[in-house]
Amino acid sequence: MMRKIKKIRNYSLIVVPEETSSEPRSFKISSVKLFTYIIIYSLIISVLGFYLISFTPLSEIIFPYSFRLSDSDKKKVEVLNDKVVFLAQEIESLKSVNKRLKFAIMLGDSTLIQNQKEAKDSGKGKIKSGGNILAVVKDLLLKYNLVQSSEITFIKPAEGFISKYFDLAKGHFGTDYVMKERSPVFASANGYVVFADYTTNFGYTVIINHQENYVTKYLHCSSLLKNEGDIVRQGELIALSGNSGTESSGPHLHFEIWKNGKPINPDNILIKF
Repeated sequence: MMRKIKKIRNYSLIVVPEETSSEPRSFKISSVKLFTYIIIYSLIISVLGFYLISFTPLSEIIFPYSFRLSDSDKKKVEVLNDKVVFLAQEIESLKSVNKRLKFAIMLGDSTLIQNQKEAKDSGKGKIKSGGNILAVVKDLLLKYNLVQSSEITFIKPAEGFISKYFDLAKGHFGTDYVMKERSPVFASANGYVVFADYTTNFGYTVIINHQENYVTKYLHCSSLLKNEGDIVRQGELIALSGNSGTESSGPHLHFEIWKNGKPINPDNILIKF
């Protein structure tokens, strides 16, 4: 085998012209040089072919329609790519909302509204209605010492027919008030808004932290009128009722009261008018 390879290592290339009068010419070339020339030639052809196919209409001639993307297909791919990017951003946003929601639900520290209490105590003798009649009445009662400022009371957050009551055994942690969409929703007590955003299950949600480790939740709203960090007064308009969220089966407000991180029956502590 090795002898055969040595024999073809050097060989001659003879060029015979068509005219018989001309003498044939011979060229000697080594096999190494020949293979080198072939490789260089192949590389040049490959590079040129790639650029011709990629940047010229030649691909439409060489390849059949089934193997290439049309302009409409390219646009569809771009749209799908944009949707993937959008969905990735939405997932990150939902993760952030869920973290804030979990924090707000578990929150039961009244220190967040300490500044509100101090401002309230420093403003005794002045009536600050906050835009609702209930606040005016309460300020009058405080002014004449008919109630203690440290007492916390809760009022109904909305007017409507109660379709479902608190049932801890069945996992229903609040009261459902049936009403028309975009009906007013009020703060049940003075507090500090710790969450105001859209969630997949509960729709537009407001969570308020109150004194004495109380937390109230207002779910399935159609729109929110308060932002996180706002201080609200009892009876102040905070949202409009709705039917948002996957766990809502009709227009209503789901209202919950939590104490020390545990849900309690709102019917037991709401003031009856």
